[in-house]
Amino acid sequence: MNRKIVFGITGRLLQAMAVILLLPLLVSAIYKESNCIAAFIISACLSFSIGTVLRFATKNYSKELYAKEGFLIVSLAWVSASLIGCLPFIISGEIPSFFDALFETVSGFTTTGASVVTNVEELSHGIIFWRSFTHWIGGMGVLVFMLAFVNNISDKAIHIMRAEMPGPVVGKLVPRAKDTSKVLYIMYIVMTLVQIVLLWCGEMNLFEAVVHTFGTAGTGGFGLKADSIASYSAYSQWIITVFMLIFGINFNLYFLLIIKRFRSTLKSTELWTYLGIVITSIVIVSVNISPAFTSLSDTIRTAAFQVSSIMTTTGYSTTDFNLWPNLSKTILLILMFIGACAGSTAGGLKVSRVILLFKMGFREIKRMIHPRSVVSIKFEGKEVDDHTKHSVTTYFAVYMVCFFFIFLLLSFEEAPFDFETNFSAVAACFNNIGPGFGVVGPMGSFAQYSDFSKIVLSFAMLFGRLEIFPLLIALIPSTWRKR
Repeated sequence: MNRKIVFGITGRLLQAMAVILLLPLLVSAIYKESNCIAAFIISACLSFSIGTVLRFATKNYSKELYAKEGFLIVSLAWVSASLIGCLPFIISGEIPSFFDALFETVSGFTTTGASVVTNVEELSHGIIFWRSFTHWIGGMGVLVFMLAFVNNISDKAIHIMRAEMPGPVVGKLVPRAKDTSKVLYIMYIVMTLVQIVLLWCGEMNLFEAVVHTFGTAGTGGFGLKADSIASYSAYSQWIITVFMLIFGINFNLYFLLIIKRFRSTLKSTELWTYLGIVITSIVIVSVNISPAFTSLSDTIRTAAFQVSSIMTTTGYSTTDFNLWPNLSKTILLILMFIGACAGSTAGGLKVSRVILLFKMGFREIKRMIHPRSVVSIKFEGKEVDDHTKHSVTTYFAVYMVCFFFIFLLLSFEEAPFDFETNFSAVAACFNNIGPGFGVVGPMGSFAQYSDFSKIVLSFAMLFGRLEIFPLLIALIPSTWRKR
């Protein structure tokens, strides 16, 4: 195992983190928030210093990078970024508890949006900007960000992208992994700028438009008001609804559109399944909640917003869906597990995995009826190989084991955390959604959980965002042996 490249690239990331921290520092300077200015300066200096030490200690490392190193780099980078990222909260005194600050930071980078902050309106502009900016960085991946803008990274960095990007399969859009990361970020930045302009054209000022766009683009959900998006106009809600759905689509499809392969884009099974689930859910929820509304447009807008928010694991809300009928709440719970498309910024199992799981299930049923028949499984017009099928079933099995183990750990919490609250809290964190039901609903927070439970849920968010295996591999001692 090439330890030097693992710690060397982690050092580069921490140096990049120092540069990233200059942006919220600038925001704090604009709003003359002296305590935040000091917090960001100290955090940036510490991050750069640690990164420099790591790079100096591992200089002249071999650039040979394989899958194992990719998993370790991703795990170490995300944990390091979270530990550095929580410092501004602590040093500024706005989230003084280490466990609360770490939870908030992990929630930001993993684009979960679960929060321990009960008075978000009282936070400074710099801190509000930072917690939302972590969504934007984490949406595409902290290491994909570095790959896009840092030179001299081995082209075998595709192993890093595969370990970090959500979904069952990640490949190169262009021949070099570094160029792939640039293409992804160019699309990401353009889409972000378009949404900022559209929100700014409404009643939001520039700061509000930027913060909410970061939360939408990263499908994270941090905002700057306790009621999330409820107090904004129908125009803003529709813009955010549309862009949540846009950012929930596989970015490979946008690349196909750019190179004018329209037919391939329109033939995407995952895309049409994703849109079909969204539209069906909106219709059912609209009918189910209609008695609570006097206007059909309000009913459809509310249903569309909440379905899109949960399906894309963004977590914004315009209403307290804790009060919705059981049918609508059940649909939202199911959508929490499905998630959006692979290769998007969203969490959850991913639509592609759900499709493959259903197809494999139907294949086994056919085999039981016709034992001698040979039934192949096709996805996106191609036959699915045995490796992919094995990967999907293995991931689902490990996913379920991890989910219920985390749920078991959380069950030690006493009142007011009932079964519904704890189950939905694990679902919300493990699938990187944010709000759940009960105490952790859209109008609540995770503040009442103990420090132990916050650490458990922080790991749940990391496991969910990194899709279990990178962090699991990093926790196995034998992985770090020099062999």
